[in-house]
Amino acid sequence: MKHKYELLAPAGDFSMLSAAVNAGADAVYFGLKEFSMRQNAGNFTIKDLNLIEQICKKKICKFKGRLSEGNHWCPRVKRYLTLNTIIYNSELKQIEETIKKVKGKVDAIICWDASVIQLCRKYKIPFFISTQASVANVEAAKFYKKLGAKRIILARELNLKQIKEISKVIDVECFVHGAMCVAISGRCFTSQFLFNKSANRGECLHPCRRTYTIKDDEGNELKIENSRILSAKDLCTLPFIEKMKQSGVKAFKVEGRNRDARYVDTVVRIYRKALDKKLSKEEIASGTKELERIYNKGYSSGFYIKLPTADDFANIEHNASQEKKHFVGKVTHYFPNIRIAAVKLVSELKLGDEIIIIGKTTGLVKEKIDSIQINRKPIKKAERGQEIGISVSKLVRKNDEVYVIKKNY
Repeated sequence: MKHKYELLAPAGDFSMLSAAVNAGADAVYFGLKEFSMRQNAGNFTIKDLNLIEQICKKKICKFKGRLSEGNHWCPRVKRYLTLNTIIYNSELKQIEETIKKVKGKVDAIICWDASVIQLCRKYKIPFFISTQASVANVEAAKFYKKLGAKRIILARELNLKQIKEISKVIDVECFVHGAMCVAISGRCFTSQFLFNKSANRGECLHPCRRTYTIKDDEGNELKIENSRILSAKDLCTLPFIEKMKQSGVKAFKVEGRNRDARYVDTVVRIYRKALDKKLSKEEIASGTKELERIYNKGYSSGFYIKLPTADDFANIEHNASQEKKHFVGKVTHYFPNIRIAAVKLVSELKLGDEIIIIGKTTGLVKEKIDSIQINRKPIKKAERGQEIGISVSKLVRKNDEVYVIKKNY
């Protein structure tokens, strides 16, 4: 079943990719080791593209109560490659070789440098214009459409009325959830200036997230209520997702290639439901509460509803989520007939604990520990160094990582 709205999820590594597919994403976007705006993410190699294709073919969707896999009701998850950094003269040959090698292995390339656009045209690969181009008006949209762009990821400084006007010219994609940069569409030079790590080359060290004091040349310090003066809250559009739908947006993008599989699973599941039907007030409240459990810096509506104010800056330097994951061990064996996973522990685990299991092709599996066994004998609590058996509801694999979810107080 083809969805009316495309939900686009980040994939910084294979576990995130699998989690996105399993949670209901229509498309994933990812980078290679080179030319990616998220160099700190795991990223992929060209050799990985075949496995990525296999995982994206495994999407299972539900239609009239029946599960169907690989048929016309279950379209393959689309693969979008990000090649959206600044390209220098010395890299022109390398970027051309990269584009030649990925042809036929991705559905589109996300870019904005004119050299990459020209190469996509040359090798007849569909391309989308990155938010790095800061497209904010209909004339710019018409320009890129004439060049052959199939879609534009709009500048993040637009409101819904402005988006609707541009959507009449070309298909548009907008961010619906995740981190925001205080600079114009992420084109920031702070990291480059302070640490010689360019945000425009995917190397940003996020100095904007730090706590700052303001002093003059004489040492006088300005007292400020919130010392995170450069750190924007994260975007969350769930409370007004219906307005987003009405604004002409075709593709809804989740930010977060530097996050993890749990983040991707949670956000994709919630927005998948919100895009497929109109949520009640209770469902929106429940979804928002669940989003507060994963990584965030507090939530904001960005520029969509109104211009940001002081309330849209983060009140915390790091993570404001209500929960965090703690590594407790790895799966050493899985017994499919009885659905038992053997786990070697590096930390304690007890009955009642909520856990997640994350793996390259497993994606993410959630469980609540209702039984622990050692040598077929039940115990209430297991200690570091022990190998235990736990019941799992889905297939897991050797070397999958096991985490316990703890309250982040």
